[in-house]
Amino acid sequence: MRPEALNPLFVECDALDGVGPKIKKPLDKLGLTRVRDLAYHLPERFVTRRPVEDLDQASEGEQIVIALTPVEHRAPRNNRGPYRVLAQDSVGNICALTYFGRASYTAKKLLPVGEKRWVSGRLDRYGDMLQIVHPDHVEKEGGGALARLNEPVYGLSEGLTQPRVVGLVEQALARLPELPEWIEPSQFEREGWPAWRDAMHLAHKSENASARDRLAYDELLANSLALMLVRADNRSRKGQSLRGDGSLRGQLQLPFPLTGAQTRSISEIEGDLAQEAPMLRLLQGDVGAGKTVVALEAMLIANEAGKQAALLAPTEILARQHYETIRSMAAPTGVEVALLTGRDKGRARESILMGLMDGSIDIVIGTHAIFQDSVAYKDLALVVVDEQHRFGVQQRLQLASKGKRTPHTLAMTATPIPRTLTLAQYGEMDVSRLDEMPPGRKPIITRVMSMERMGEIVDGVARHLKTGQQAFWVCPMVHESEAADLAAAEARYAALNDRFGDAVVLVHGQMKPEEKDAAMERFVSGEASLLVATTVIEVGVDVPNATLVVVEQAEHFGLAQLHQLRGRVGRGSEQAVCLLLRSNALSETAKRRLALMRETQDGFRIAEEDLELRGGGELLGTRQSGDTPFRVANLEQITRLLPAAHADARLLMERDGGLSSERGKAARLLLYLFERDWGVQLLRGG
Repeated sequence: MRPEALNPLFVECDALDGVGPKIKKPLDKLGLTRVRDLAYHLPERFVTRRPVEDLDQASEGEQIVIALTPVEHRAPRNNRGPYRVLAQDSVGNICALTYFGRASYTAKKLLPVGEKRWVSGRLDRYGDMLQIVHPDHVEKEGGGALARLNEPVYGLSEGLTQPRVVGLVEQALARLPELPEWIEPSQFEREGWPAWRDAMHLAHKSENASARDRLAYDELLANSLALMLVRADNRSRKGQSLRGDGSLRGQLQLPFPLTGAQTRSISEIEGDLAQEAPMLRLLQGDVGAGKTVVALEAMLIANEAGKQAALLAPTEILARQHYETIRSMAAPTGVEVALLTGRDKGRARESILMGLMDGSIDIVIGTHAIFQDSVAYKDLALVVVDEQHRFGVQQRLQLASKGKRTPHTLAMTATPIPRTLTLAQYGEMDVSRLDEMPPGRKPIITRVMSMERMGEIVDGVARHLKTGQQAFWVCPMVHESEAADLAAAEARYAALNDRFGDAVVLVHGQMKPEEKDAAMERFVSGEASLLVATTVIEVGVDVPNATLVVVEQAEHFGLAQLHQLRGRVGRGSEQAVCLLLRSNALSETAKRRLALMRETQDGFRIAEEDLELRGGGELLGTRQSGDTPFRVANLEQITRLLPAAHADARLLMERDGGLSSERGKAARLLLYLFERDWGVQLLRGG
């Protein structure tokens, strides 16, 4: 049960002044549902706006304050287009004040034609016209007051403005309680950090590195402590020792010899399974490194010991692919392999449920359907979780509860993760790495080309498709936006559809699941030959005939993403190619990152160097989407602060009396504050 002291932070945002249904909706989109969320919605950056008399005095990209007089309102031709107000400065220069979505209604009221207004915002250029997209402030008078020092800039969604968010954050901060200190005293004094409540206020006022570090450290400490509690709980549980006799594994007829990394990983897993304490191990390996074979060997050890095994996949299409692969490889052994997804109904489903209950099914593969309440096992002893990052700890624990005793768990991921982030995300697990590729697999040719050569690139894709092979085309965005000049999948799909017709399919994260699955099925089956997508291309989905991937504006992707996208091709016998299309104006760091993609196909090296290239040079509050499970700590802070946070958590558990000590009681507040309280629930009597 959450400690009473934190209750003011966990009330819904609609308890705040000015939050009604209209404001609550965009807040929900940002994940700002409670007062706590607003308090931790830290500014992305701070700006100082320079007052200028006319546009000639300003530079593109600069934050300015200027007096402008609206001369014309231009409504969009369609709902997705921008609403523009053309406004004139004191010497006649024109600037477009550009609004998207519902914000256009605000523009009509704030900017009447012929009436001077003081406008503040970032000056940019779209085509031949200067513009300010979604001005931060529009005032009738008092332009000097808009030239503020260190004004916070918050992440927004449609329907929110900076002033509105500033006001809500101020209300949230006013509700912060005084909390006891949870950081180890010598660490706290050595760093000279402010107390928690002070740090929260300071982080919203200016670029205060000490306050930011303090809050990031809190999050890392909470995470480390929760993972240690999971690990301790797991080791205290009574599992079952699984000792296989090799009878089933000896019947496997693999088309290729195991790599040294596979042999080593299988040996580590076999040693874990032989112990009574449940295994908790992460298997890392690039796409194509052979994780599925290692998982099958582990599941056969469970079968040799007379027990059942389950493999959990994040999507139905990936579950079906695993089923076909494992059933084929396991055929000589005679073990019974079944597939269970949410799509299975009626007699077919009942037959599988009966087989799991009576033990006639040895291995079940499926989606979240395999841990529903209606699914019971005779003796589940091993759970394999594919693409572990898609599932929370609680989901994994839910599946683990299906065994008579706590089953062993093997988690797998094809995402190359730097060692620091492995500790942050999977600190409760032992780790095995498949750092070798199977023999005979050819390296993928990686080329970097300019977007200006689009015509010849499309012609090259046409020649590729004409040979009967397939290709991926990946864009960084779904929709076009004037606010972000990035390539959009929908626009690219339309252009390629004009050229190739029904041979092209589109997949992106905003599609309905059934539409996305249908498009993927067309591509996987070979009915379609070109898949245009954002980064939602399923990890692990095997399309052997796809030997070309084109990534548009590659500099906007993380290297781990690019490496995974490159791994979508190359499994067939033909030589595979990855084309990275770049914009012309690249920073030095972006050039180095793309050059690294040409130099190596080692996912672990790419992950480590990408963290160094991006993490060290990150701006305040920016991070590659999806890189970490953290809301406050950025990559640079994780790299720098995590070792100390991990050591601090260990000190608390091993020296300072755990959660029952005075510091431990404060740390319990911290776990609830960062919603790592599943760690508390695992404690006996917690």
